[in-house]
Amino acid sequence: MNDTAYGIRIRPGHVADAPVVLDMLDAAVVWMNERGNTEQWGTTPYSRRPGGVARVQRYLTENAPFIAESDGAPVGALVLDSGPSPQMPIEPADEPERYVRLLVSDRRHAGRGIGSALLAHAVDETRRAGVELLRVDCWAGGGGELVAFYERNGFAPTERFLSGAWPGQVLARRVG
Repeated sequence: MNDTAYGIRIRPGHVADAPVVLDMLDAAVVWMNERGNTEQWGTTPYSRRPGGVARVQRYLTENAPFIAESDGAPVGALVLDSGPSPQMPIEPADEPERYVRLLVSDRRHAGRGIGSALLAHAVDETRRAGVELLRVDCWAGGGGELVAFYERNGFAPTERFLSGAWPGQVLARRVG
């Protein structure tokens, strides 16, 4: 386990964490919808979307998952991969990279730095792997709050894209 500056402990994730990650994703959809954001992740709970449960299980078995805990309880999740999702219209980098495929925190603990702690862990994991580039893509709609969050965490916008009508932004951070 890893202690962070935020009082959050980060441990490797496992497929047994799928129910709690799905709960966090479902709660995030509700939280966004309550704030009028129905475009980012839609209105259907993640656990009820076709393929949603299987995708989370794949994330936790085929990628590098990490779970943030506070007082022993899961409060966030991060999944790292070696490149962007094949479903997204994003080209892999022309160098080795780590890619944030999933970042979610328990909305009951919002504002405690969980997302920032998980991104700091992603930087450490990327550096430990001898890789210098960490990238992420995110929703670029609304008022740009999510893009701004990644910028506050050391990422710089690179390319914009559309996935259907969904506006996205790729951001990158050098860690070497």
